Amino acid sequence: MFGSQLRGARAYEETGVETGVMNADPHQLVSMLFEGARFALGKAMFAMEQGDTAAKGLSIGRAISIISEGLKQSLSWKANPEMADRLSSLYEYMEYRLSQANMNNDRTKLVEVDKLLAELESAWKAIAPKRREKPVALEMPRAAMV
Repeated sequence: MFGSQLRGARAYEETGVETGVMNADPHQLVSMLFEGARFALGKAMFAMEQGDTAAKGLSIGRAISIISEGLKQSLSWKANPEMADRLSSLYEYMEYRLSQANMNNDRTKLVEVDKLLAELESAWKAIAPKRREKPVALEMPRAAMV
């Protein structure tokens, strides 16, 4: 019974994420990456407290993937190469600390990375572009209506 509820909850979560991604602008997508990495770290901390080594490893691996394949890949090297280089180095540091946390079962390293991600997330949200109150109506060309 609980297994089917868990599968249903996971399917609902995945659908919600997919819907959010499809409707998000690039700034929102990066915000979602921060949220996803921090969520994975929270799950890793919980798993560590419960002594669930497998879940801890999966969650830390998920956080590392989001950082390396999401946040690091989204850096804008053309717009600001110096900032991109600094953030890339910081992301590599986070990946290293998460690997150490996993190997040594060290919660303090998870907390450290979560704090770094929280600071970056806060700064990222502070520079969010202004959103329009009303959606812009798009006119369809007459040729497309025929």
